[in-house]
Amino acid sequence: MKKLLASAFALLAVTFSAKAGDDKPITVKQLPVASQNFIKQHFADRKVALVKEETDFFVKSYEVTFADLCKIEFDSEGQWTDIECKQGYVPTSAVPAHINDYVKANYPDRKIKSIERERRGYEVDLTGNVDLKFDTAFNIIDIDAD
Repeated sequence: MKKLLASAFALLAVTFSAKAGDDKPITVKQLPVASQNFIKQHFADRKVALVKEETDFFVKSYEVTFADLCKIEFDSEGQWTDIECKQGYVPTSAVPAHINDYVKANYPDRKIKSIERERRGYEVDLTGNVDLKFDTAFNIIDIDAD
C-alpha cells in the first residue's frame, strides 16, 4: 500500500511540475481584453517586442516586454500587477492618480521607474533610489531612501 501511495504521489508531483513554469509566446491579440485596452491607453506609442503567457499550477499570467525594455505583468483577468521601465519611466497615465499626486507634491524632481500592485497596496520605485509603499487606500506607509 505504501508503494502504491508513493507512486501516486510521485506521478502527481511530476504532473504538477510539468505544468508549473510553462511559458509560451503569444500575440497581443491573445491577451485578455483588459490587458489589450491598458496597453492601447497607456503604451500605444511603444513597440511590443515579446508577449508571454505564463502558467503556474493552472494559474495564467501574462508578461509584455516592449522594445525600450519596459515590462508589464498582468494577472489572469488582465489587470496589471507590475510595471517596470529600465530605460524610461512609467507613464503617469498608468499610475493611480493618488500616487501621482503624492509623488508630484513630495518628489517633484523624481520619476516613477516601477510600480507594483500587491494585495496590501502599492510599491513604487522612483529615480534617485527612493522607494514608497502605499496601502490600498493610497496612504503612504513606508519611505525608503538610499
